[in-house]
Amino acid sequence: MKPSATIALVGNPNAGKSSLFNELTGLRQKTGNFPGVTVDKKSGTWSIDSQTTATVVDLPGIYSIYPKSLDEQIVTDILANPAHPDYPDVAVVVVDASNLHRNLLLFTQIADLGVPVVLALNMLDVAQQEGKDVNAVQLSMLLDVPVVRINARTGEGLDHLKKAVIDKIHKPAASGKLFFDPAQEAAGLIADTKSQYQLDNNYLALQYVIQHDGFTFLDQPQRVGLDTLIDKHQFSEPTFQAGETISRYKHIGTIVDAVVKSRRATDQPTWSQKLDRVLLHPMWGYAIFLFILLLIFQAIFAWAQPFMDGIDAGVAWLNGQLKESLPAGPLTNLLTDGVLAGIGGILVFIPQIAFLFLLVSLLEESGYMSRVMVIMDRIMRKFGLNGRSVVPLISGVACAVPAIMATRSIGTRRDRLITILVTPLMSCSARLPIYTILIALVVPSQRVLGIFNLQGLALMVLYLLGLISALLAAFVLKLFLRTKERSFFIMELPTFKLPRWNHVGLTVWESVRAFVWEAGRVILAISIVLWVLASYGPGDAMDQAETRVRQQNTTLSDQDLQNRIASERLESSYAGQFGHFIEPVIRPLGYDWKIGIALLSSFAAREVFVGTMSTIYSIGDGADDEGVTIRERLRQERNPQTGGAMYTPALAWSLLIFYVFAMMCMSTLAATQRETKSWKWPAVQLVYMMGLAYVAAFATYQFLK
Repeated sequence: MKPSATIALVGNPNAGKSSLFNELTGLRQKTGNFPGVTVDKKSGTWSIDSQTTATVVDLPGIYSIYPKSLDEQIVTDILANPAHPDYPDVAVVVVDASNLHRNLLLFTQIADLGVPVVLALNMLDVAQQEGKDVNAVQLSMLLDVPVVRINARTGEGLDHLKKAVIDKIHKPAASGKLFFDPAQEAAGLIADTKSQYQLDNNYLALQYVIQHDGFTFLDQPQRVGLDTLIDKHQFSEPTFQAGETISRYKHIGTIVDAVVKSRRATDQPTWSQKLDRVLLHPMWGYAIFLFILLLIFQAIFAWAQPFMDGIDAGVAWLNGQLKESLPAGPLTNLLTDGVLAGIGGILVFIPQIAFLFLLVSLLEESGYMSRVMVIMDRIMRKFGLNGRSVVPLISGVACAVPAIMATRSIGTRRDRLITILVTPLMSCSARLPIYTILIALVVPSQRVLGIFNLQGLALMVLYLLGLISALLAAFVLKLFLRTKERSFFIMELPTFKLPRWNHVGLTVWESVRAFVWEAGRVILAISIVLWVLASYGPGDAMDQAETRVRQQNTTLSDQDLQNRIASERLESSYAGQFGHFIEPVIRPLGYDWKIGIALLSSFAAREVFVGTMSTIYSIGDGADDEGVTIRERLRQERNPQTGGAMYTPALAWSLLIFYVFAMMCMSTLAATQRETKSWKWPAVQLVYMMGLAYVAAFATYQFLK
C-alpha cells in the first residue's frame, strides 16, 4: 500500500525518538539523504491501520527550533516549509517525562509554527523512579493537543498513539493556543513579513526574519527583502530571541508546576547520579573505561574463536568438495581459487564483527557510552578538539564513513575539519580481520595473570594506538589550522537503562549485513579480477616458467614439483609481475611481491587484504591442500631467501602497524570530499596517513628483525 501520510518524529536528543522509530517501523526502514543535502535521513513505513500506511521520518535530535549545526538546520528547514517533500501531516513530538521543563520548549515552538502535533509522553518509568507523577490528561488540556503516554523501549501505548495520529490526520487543525505571539512585540515587522511573503502564521513569519540566511528554500532576492524589513523596523535578533525564550520558559514553568507532582526530596540523588560519581570520576572513570575495553577485546577473541574455526573449516571443506566434484578447468578454478577463497576470507570474521557490534551496542543502549564521551572531552580539549569530536571518533571504531558524516554536529569549521582528517586513524571494523589473522599467527594464545588472553591484549594495544595517533595528529593539525572561533561541548546524560535485546539484535544484524554486503561486493569483484591476473600472463611466460621448473627439478616428488610449478606460474603472471614491479618500494618493510599485490588491492577497502591473500595463496599452492585454511596457508608460507617462516613477528607487526595508520579506503576519501566539498582535504588525508604508515611500518620491521 502506498503511504498516504508523512509522520515526523521530533524531539530532544535522548528523549527516546529513535527507539520509537524502531518500534513503529521495525525492519521496514531505509537510510538515504534529505533532499539537497548530505545529512542522513532515516525513514520507514508504519502500518497505522488497514486503510492507512504512513512514512515515518526520524528527524535529527534538536533542543530548539533555532539550529546550531547542519543536522539541526534540517529540522527547521522542513518544519518551516510546507512545500518540503518531508513536511509532516503530523509531527509526533517525543518528550522525556522526567524533564518536561526542558523538553516542552521545542514542543511549544513547533506548535506555534502551525504544524499538527501529537505529544508522545515518554520515559514515564524514569520519572516514576525519580519520584515524579505526571498528569497526562491535565497536560493535554493545558496544551490543547493530544497527549499520549508511551514507553518507546517496550512499545507500550502505541495503540493510543495510533489513534491520536489517525485523528490528527483526519482533523489536522493545529493547536488553537499560542504559547508566544511575536506580533505582540513586533507587530509591524510581522505584518509586513506576512504580507510580503504570503504567510498566515505569526511565528513562521518570525522564523523568516531570524533564520532567512539559513533557509535553503529562500532565494537571494527574498533574503535581501527580509534584510530590508529588518533594517526598516530596527529589529534586534539576539534581544528578541532572548526575550522569547524567557517568555516561553515562564509559560512552561506554570504548566509543569500544574501537572507534575514530585515525591522526592530535591537533595536526594538518583541511582544514575550515584553511578555517575564513579563513572565520571577523573581517575576511576578512565580506569573503568579501560577495563571495559579490555573485556571487549578479550571477548572478541575468546567467544568468537569456536565460530571462526567452524566457518574457516567449513569454507575449506566446501572448496575441497567443489574441486573434487566439478570438472577441472578455468571455471572451477575461478569459483574455488577466486570467488570462494576471497569471500571465505571475509565470512570467517563474521563472529568477531558480530561480537564487537553486540558489545558496543550494549554500551550505547545502557547509557554508558554518553559517559565515555564526557570523560573523553577532558582529553580532547588538550589536543585542540571539540568535545563533540568524541562522537565521530568512537563511531570510527565501527566505520569511518558514517563517523565522518557525524561531524556535522560540530559547530566550528576548524574543529569539524580536524575531526574529519583524524577519524580514519581510529581502527574500524574493516581492520579487524587483518588484525586478528596476523595476531593469531605471531601472538601465542596464552593467559596473562590467569585471566587475560595475550591475543586480546595485543588487539587492545592496536586500538589504543589508533586513538593515541588520532589525538597526536589533531594536535599537529591545530597548529596549522588556526581560528578565533570558540567551541563548546554540551551533552545531556541519559539515565541508565537495561538494554532492549530486540534493538541490540537489530543493530548487530544491520551492522553485520552491511559489513558482509558492502565488503562482499568489493571482494567478489576484486577476487575475480585478481584470479584472472594471477592465472594468466604475458605471452607464454607462464608456460616457460613451468618448463624451466621441470628441467631444473627432476629429482622432486610429484607433489613438490606441482607446488613449485604453481608458485613459478603465479610469479610469472600479470599479478606476479606487477607485484615484482612494486617490490623494491615495500621490501624495506619486509614485504614480498605477494603482500604487495594484497596491499594494492586493499586500496579499495582494507578488508580486501585477507581475501586477496587467500586468493593468492590458493592459486600459488599445490593441489593437495584443498582442506587447508587461510591461517594455515599463511603459517606454512616460507621465505624464499632464508627458507624460514615468511610471517615472522617482525613482518606481522610491520603489517599490523602499517594498517593501523594506512588510508586504505576509497569510501572514506569520498566521504571526506563530500563533507569538505573539496579534493584538497582527501589528498591531505591520503598523503599524511600513507606517509605515517610507511615510516611506522619501516621502523617496526627494522627494529624487530
